[in-house]
Amino acid sequence: MCGRFTQTHSWTEIDAFLGLSGLPRNLQPRYNIAPTSTIDVCRVGKLGRELAPMRWGLAPSWWKKPLAELPATFNARSESIAEKPMFRSAFKHRRCIIPASGFYEWTGTKGDKTPHYFSSSKHKPLAFAGLWESWRDLETNEEILSATIIVGPANLWMVQFHERMPVILEPQYFDAWLTGDNPSAAMLLSKAHDLQEWIVSKRVNRTGAHDSDPSLIEEIGGALKYQ
Repeated sequence: MCGRFTQTHSWTEIDAFLGLSGLPRNLQPRYNIAPTSTIDVCRVGKLGRELAPMRWGLAPSWWKKPLAELPATFNARSESIAEKPMFRSAFKHRRCIIPASGFYEWTGTKGDKTPHYFSSSKHKPLAFAGLWESWRDLETNEEILSATIIVGPANLWMVQFHERMPVILEPQYFDAWLTGDNPSAAMLLSKAHDLQEWIVSKRVNRTGAHDSDPSLIEEIGGALKYQ
């Protein structure tokens, strides 16, 4: 799964990575993004690929209850998104890419979990495959855009840390994913990410304004790179 991640790259870096349209924005670095937070999402708009702020936790258009009653939808399993009512419409019509600088995963026993940080060994952004939706609050009539990160089985390197991982798209698959030309997210999961890993502070277990700074991703254990 992917329950925490970072978005710390600049607009210039994300634009070079994804080829965005629209006016540049001053993106603020974020080091501890948790579900229901607002995240930056790349979708196809009228002028091309655009970066839009969305709620992390997908709310399908047919959802009639308050968002507080929505089940956990910050991740969607690649094996079942074509059939699950929560995700199947977005899978067919509203795919997106969620740019990330890295993500966290935990190892160890309950109550004494060790957080690990994963990022590109080439210091490039990561492209998480995602889905997005537009939902309207029946009480306020407010339109809320939301998104989910697709997760799949871990590759041979990642499985030593966790059994699942975000579906990370390589640049040659961006168009195929966004336009829906490829029917399966699992087929797009690269088996040889240039990922690196190291242990970080347990402060990442907390969320809030005082627990989102660069020190969260500082290495406190030996780093491992994908081989």
